[in-house]
Amino acid sequence: MARPRLALIHALRHSPAPIAEAFARLWPEPFLMNLFDDSLSADLARDGRLTPSMTARFLELAAYARRTGAVAILFTCSAFGPCIDAVKAQHPDIPVLKPNEAMIDEALEAAPSGRIGVLATFPATLASIRPEFEEAAARRGAPLSLVEVCAPEALAALDAGDAEAHDRHAAAAAAALAGCEVVALAQVSLARAAAAIAAATGRPVLTTPDSAVLRLRSLLA
Repeated sequence: MARPRLALIHALRHSPAPIAEAFARLWPEPFLMNLFDDSLSADLARDGRLTPSMTARFLELAAYARRTGAVAILFTCSAFGPCIDAVKAQHPDIPVLKPNEAMIDEALEAAPSGRIGVLATFPATLASIRPEFEEAAARRGAPLSLVEVCAPEALAALDAGDAEAHDRHAAAAAAALAGCEVVALAQVSLARAAAAIAAATGRPVLTTPDSAVLRLRSLLA
């Protein structure tokens, strides 16, 4: 039987490795193709908002992935929710996943009170993920009380090649989330710090790679 081709589309250079690790551990059977445009995140940081041009670029990347035979698309760029929604609308016949949507569902299930801590290292991610949480909670009729923390110094350390400093900064920032029922890591690149964050908070920690891979496996396997 041919291995299913899954397209992984990245806007940060730190995203491919943790996604690949999660697939290798949780669902190694698919053939993974990686499409990578880190200028998207740079342009968003520069412009401070999503633009029609960015959406067009997402649509072009998705169209290329479909032409190669991809049977599902997983985006790993958490700050581009509306752009991914446009791809979902254009390709309703295959699974198209935002990086956070499976993790958000898991977080709402794990936090009956709705008190969920969200950690990001890219500021635009928090602006994008809040409405995703609100929509998912409304759909379930579930309570929601988000506590959001951003640790940009962690991403700066990762950009500089200091992964250990990234994890230290992320764990230090996450300590403010110790009063939450569960901690959701809003970026793929944060998955590497999950154990340190769990130790700093004493709370269950959810990562986007694990949740997304398990969701895709349930849809396709």
